[in-house]
Amino acid sequence: MYPVILELGPFTIYSFGLMMGISFIIANLLLIKEFKRKKLDPDLASNITLISLVAGVAGSKLLYLLEHFSQFMADPIGMAFSPGGLTFYGGFVLATLSIYYYARSKKIRFMQVADAIAPALLLAYGIARIGCHLAGDGDYGFPTTLPWGTDYSNGTFPPSAAFRNFPEIVAQYGVNGVVPDTILCHPTPIYEMIICSAFFLFMWKNRAIWTTEGQMFYTYLILAGVERFAVEFFRLNPRLFVGLSEAQIIAVILIIIGAIGLTSLKRATKHTSS
Repeated sequence: MYPVILELGPFTIYSFGLMMGISFIIANLLLIKEFKRKKLDPDLASNITLISLVAGVAGSKLLYLLEHFSQFMADPIGMAFSPGGLTFYGGFVLATLSIYYYARSKKIRFMQVADAIAPALLLAYGIARIGCHLAGDGDYGFPTTLPWGTDYSNGTFPPSAAFRNFPEIVAQYGVNGVVPDTILCHPTPIYEMIICSAFFLFMWKNRAIWTTEGQMFYTYLILAGVERFAVEFFRLNPRLFVGLSEAQIIAVILIIIGAIGLTSLKRATKHTSS
């Protein structure tokens, strides 16, 4: 693992921050391209990317602090300003709300913007996950004997710490009550990158064909939900309800919203054509 890519005097380039920056740059280029295709002001695309960056990071950090509230109360400054500790869905919700109000202020239909963002968001998420993989920040999965099992011992959150609260993993793989840092684990961030890239190509190919406003965004909700729901079975997040993690529960909600949205669009199209 490579949490730090380069150190130049007082300046440090972290792998997670680098990949996060690359993901937003690529998303911005794709969004500008889509705005031009939709005959919208491309300058607004850069503003939306900036809003997404600020609101996304803030929302991700806020949800993470709420999830780890007791630790936050014990060390509020350290937790709030630590470079790690971001939960995607918090950023997604806050960024979506922020973009909604920005679109309204510019008198642009939110679904126009959401449809344009959808493919880029999938790809950006996948690229950012490469940063999680390089940082070894605990987003990896359970131990595995598969050929591509990955050693996260040099990560910022090695297996000895990551599996501390998973007694069944400690019982199976632990040595003197501790899971060795060198144990090979599922590289779930890479799984997500591969799946998101495939979904991005699917949506990008169909973006000019799906002309019904909202179709791209609702499809994104379903695909993003399916991706996260599936990968969570390999990850080490606590299970909250009927064997599902918090992320899986949210993923199910996104899938339901997306399915309801697509069904409503289909009914509206049939009603209009009849």
